[in-house]
Amino acid sequence: MNFIKTVLEGVYVIEPKVFEDERGYFFESYSKAEFEKNGLFYDFVQDNQSKSSYGVVRGLHFQKGEFAQAKLVRVLEGKVLDAAVDLRRNSPTFGQHVTVELSAENKKMLMIPRGFGHGFSVLSETAVFAYKCDNLYHKAAEGGVRFDDPELGIDWKIDLNHANLSEKDQALPLLKEADICF
Repeated sequence: MNFIKTVLEGVYVIEPKVFEDERGYFFESYSKAEFEKNGLFYDFVQDNQSKSSYGVVRGLHFQKGEFAQAKLVRVLEGKVLDAAVDLRRNSPTFGQHVTVELSAENKKMLMIPRGFGHGFSVLSETAVFAYKCDNLYHKAAEGGVRFDDPELGIDWKIDLNHANLSEKDQALPLLKEADICF
């Protein structure tokens, strides 16, 4: 695995070593030993998967307090633009983001530590998105920031006039109004 640091401390793009032949391909999507060799110590306890259609935007989500989660995200089918936003108030990169295209074709993954908002937009007809979490989901600890907050300036690579969001995501606050406790 190739671990590529981003401008945000703790956020990595991970490129697996893919073995391909006429039968198909094989790769390790997670190796605790490889992660630890690269200074990433996580105990993943929950896996999640979602399927979405083109133009769906999910996020920007996070879990608060003792329920904060680190996530290792990837795409099993289709293509998304994935975003991580630094929500650690004392961080020199607070409010900054990184985006990376994740797809079934490129097999890249994004490691997002606790203290970050996370979201993605679907760039293909459909996408199946999977992620590992290092803490269990807790509904009362849900938090979020508007995906289209002008202060964040994220280019989601879709026409935002036709973005498809849940009611919950449509009601999320702007960064300056959000209840962030990192």
